[in-house]
Amino acid sequence: MWPKLVDHYRQAYGRNFDYNKFWARVTENRQVVTAIAYAIDKGDKKQREFQNILRAIGFEVKLKPFITRADGSAKGDWDVGITIDVLDHSAAADVVVLVSGDGDFDRLVDRVRSVPGKTVEVYGVPALTATSLMNAASQFMPIEQELLLG
Repeated sequence: MWPKLVDHYRQAYGRNFDYNKFWARVTENRQVVTAIAYAIDKGDKKQREFQNILRAIGFEVKLKPFITRADGSAKGDWDVGITIDVLDHSAAADVVVLVSGDGDFDRLVDRVRSVPGKTVEVYGVPALTATSLMNAASQFMPIEQELLLG
């Protein structure tokens, strides 16, 4: 979901997301169990450099190949992978942090929150985040100017 979100920040604010500031905010006074960034691998140098920056910050980067179908359409979706990872790793965490605006995750957030003691923080661009996802979250954290570069 990260590359999609990068486009959202540029679309909404004309600036890039500051992953270092984000990391500092979400890890402050917390022990990180797992941090995963999801990307589509198009094989270009700039993308690999970006992935290495995410690794240096502390993320595990999971890649899925970019697939172009015979009809010219493209495929590269991490929704199922993200869902499986959240369900697998949430047992070891009190707080799940999801950076997405995709309303398809509202049921996942509801499921995690149904476990006593579990909370889900959702970070997203307010104008580009599904209301159902914001409502499902224990806390919606708007991505605004303080989490952007420049």
